[in-house]
Amino acid sequence: MGEAVRRGLVLGGGGTLGAAWTIGALATVHEELGFDPRTAELIIGTSAGAIIAALVGAGASAQDLYQHQLAEAVLDGPLAGQVFDYDNAAGGAVPLRPQRGIGSPKLIARSVRHPRRYPKTVVLSAFLPPGRGSLGDIGRMVEEVIPSGAWSPHPGVRIVAMDYDTGERVVFGEPGAPHVGLAEAVVASCSIPGWFTPAVIDGRRFVDGGAFSNTSLDLLVADALPGGRPLDEIYVVAPMAARGYDRPRTALGRLERGYRHRVTRQMLLEAREVRRGGSRVVILCPGPEDLAALGTNLMDPSRRAEVLATARQTTAAFLGGSRAVA
Repeated sequence: MGEAVRRGLVLGGGGTLGAAWTIGALATVHEELGFDPRTAELIIGTSAGAIIAALVGAGASAQDLYQHQLAEAVLDGPLAGQVFDYDNAAGGAVPLRPQRGIGSPKLIARSVRHPRRYPKTVVLSAFLPPGRGSLGDIGRMVEEVIPSGAWSPHPGVRIVAMDYDTGERVVFGEPGAPHVGLAEAVVASCSIPGWFTPAVIDGRRFVDGGAFSNTSLDLLVADALPGGRPLDEIYVVAPMAARGYDRPRTALGRLERGYRHRVTRQMLLEAREVRRGGSRVVILCPGPEDLAALGTNLMDPSRRAEVLATARQTTAAFLGGSRAVA
């Protein structure tokens, strides 16, 4: 018998609706291709993807996640009997009025001294005012399946956040990273600058890892893996990227699509680097029909059911065509 296929799973950020889209896509991938996310050797989660990575690492199947999003009973696994208010856990579609001031004067000073060191999204995040929102409900949900202070039972779970004062990407779960509980890491990874209060861990302030990279796919470059041995296949689910665009009529819509274009470009550059090492990369991201369902506010819970259903349909159609290979 040959060696088992070694797979990786990368789950990008995207707010409340991005999480719904990701879960719809994962459920379809499992049905269409037979890939069970729980079998991935490495699972990298950023922001909304960090929540899903935590649940998958705890043993939740793609179907469990889908049923849980629909408030249907989950009979087995870590989500059995768990009730969660997906619509209000992150505070709804509109953030609390932020505090006055600048989010990270230290990071701004660093970016002035070293202007080429930081992605533009890192620098922008530093100028945003400090957020007031709480992610306590998100942390408590993770602690319902993983005890407070403990890490995932899956040794390959990695949660990405950013040090808000240095601009450093921090990958919780990696050797040498700060030792934290999984719930703390997830909250740090989800702390959108300007929307939520930065997470404080051992005196350091952390914010959404998507400020550095929406997917951090480059963490799976062969040279960065133990022994320099590439994974055979990597599935990337990136709800903030796009594989096709619509024509939004509003200024906000055009701004959101512009940001998507930047996310997509960075992700494809990272995918190219990973592929050079010998890994097959399968990318799943929204198309025009999904963008219509998602709208421009990815924190708007009123669209969640529509996004879930649309993701199932469009992902199935896409997998049946191009196989989504980058």
